[in-house]
Amino acid sequence: MENTKSKKRAHIIRPVIFIVAGAFLGFLYYHFIGCNGGCSITSTPVNSILTGALLGGIWGIK
Repeated sequence: MENTKSKKRAHIIRPVIFIVAGAFLGFLYYHFIGCNGGCSITSTPVNSILTGALLGGIWGIK
């Protein structure tokens, strides 16, 4: 019983970690590399963070 709970927890925690890491990396990309107004993804920090979180979520799923 204990083993199934830890597997379920790991199944949830891994994507959350990847989403948070992706959002952080998205913000860093905006801050250090982003462009001014011409790029739809990196023109605002919100767009960049959401894109990073989406990519992190995709990578975090097994």
